[in-house]
Amino acid sequence: MSDGSAAVVGDRPRRPNDHRFFGHPWALATLFSTELWERFSFYGMRAILTLYLAAPVAAGGWGWSSGDATSLYGVYNGFVYLMALPGAWLADRLIGARRSVLWGGVVIAMGHYLLAVPAHATFFLGLIFIVCGTGLLKPNMSAMVGELYERDDPRRDAGFSLFYMGINIGAFVAPLIVGPLGQDVNWHLGFACAGIGMTIAVIWYVIGTRGMGDVGTVICKPLHAVDRRRLLRALLIGVVIAAVVVGGAQLLFTKVFGKTSISAFLLIMALVPVLVTVVYFSRMFADRELTDVERSRLSAYVFLFVFAACFWLIYDQAGSVVNLFTEHKVDLDLPLLGNVAASTFQSINPIFIIIGSPLAAIVWLRLGHRLSTPSKFAFGLIFNGLSFVVMSFAAAAAVGGGRVSPLWIVAVYAIQVAGELSISPVGLSATTKLAPASYVSQMLGLWFLSTAVGDGIGGQIAGLQDRWGETAYFAILGGASVVLGLAAIGMVRSLRGLMRGIH
Repeated sequence: MSDGSAAVVGDRPRRPNDHRFFGHPWALATLFSTELWERFSFYGMRAILTLYLAAPVAAGGWGWSSGDATSLYGVYNGFVYLMALPGAWLADRLIGARRSVLWGGVVIAMGHYLLAVPAHATFFLGLIFIVCGTGLLKPNMSAMVGELYERDDPRRDAGFSLFYMGINIGAFVAPLIVGPLGQDVNWHLGFACAGIGMTIAVIWYVIGTRGMGDVGTVICKPLHAVDRRRLLRALLIGVVIAAVVVGGAQLLFTKVFGKTSISAFLLIMALVPVLVTVVYFSRMFADRELTDVERSRLSAYVFLFVFAACFWLIYDQAGSVVNLFTEHKVDLDLPLLGNVAASTFQSINPIFIIIGSPLAAIVWLRLGHRLSTPSKFAFGLIFNGLSFVVMSFAAAAAVGGGRVSPLWIVAVYAIQVAGELSISPVGLSATTKLAPASYVSQMLGLWFLSTAVGDGIGGQIAGLQDRWGETAYFAILGGASVVLGLAAIGMVRSLRGLMRGIH
């Protein structure tokens, strides 16, 4: 509008033509900075989680096997993204995206401070708090970024790429601070540092939202009072049923298949995101209010979802499998720096993304609609697979007990970044474009559910290293991703047809 005020299209606000933040709306600056500090807390804790669980008790850790440590890491990561679905639903139906982000940030900060308490009970409670808080915050933050642009705004993909750069500034700084604090000083001091980062994010967000107008305030499909009572009853019944099912399944896996209690529990938890995915997509396709165009676009999105899950299955092993490989088989005595903590290598990936994100934003803007979203996904899968092929060579070089050059890890992360920039920010943008009108925030939850599925399965697959050997493990997973990427290229034309004009 000419007066610069927001208009409303349907039940979603229409944003003014604002170019104050590097050619993008100024509200992006607030969301950029808030996400930066939230990711500082998330990636700082994640950098030391597996190492803490696998560290000997004498060193302040839990003394878990690498298989159980990577499995818990996968389940935790998976549930962080699984909870994006109820978090998005709450925003769409009850409180709106803006308040969901605020309360999510407060709960996350509480979770990190609980991890700082040196007790097993508070540790698991802290993980639950972080999982629930991130579920509230993550999808709704991205949904608010999507609100800043019209669907056909050519700045949209570039805006998500800039937002993604903010994520990775936080992810870069966090391991350099939290990692050495946790590994070299005290694990729980590292967790407390992550909590301070989340506290800064909450304060920044509260201050910044005062100038954001109505962004994130619209409740797409408000829940009526009667429906709220039904929801409460359904939740209570669901909790009871879930407890019975999980308990029974754990008994089955423990007694029949001979797994330890913790291994059986983690396996069950890893399968939950897969079940939720099937149920949720089935429910959406059964919605009679969807138009034919929305249903077609949702069909295309199913394929993108599968591609993304396969991508994260490999990619997010950086914080578990690759992190443990770095700890035990990489030469950590670096020129000029001396002996460094293995967790600091988790900063390599985000620094490449910080460098690459602006370049990707420029490339996507210049290519416009000439390179489709399915094509970008295909390239992401291929690059991701090649990174694990390189990792297989590093594992082969480490056979015999020697430590390999850290340049192997640098090369792996560099290749993965090329894949991530082709899938992650592009996937966020595609989700907001392909979403049915009444499922905008929930579709962002579905996007993060792809990470939950990939991480959950990946955490279980990581145990195959002991059976296959590290070299074969990396080669098989990497080769499978490359093949899937080539198959995705062959599907590009069909998927573009299903997307009905969305590129």
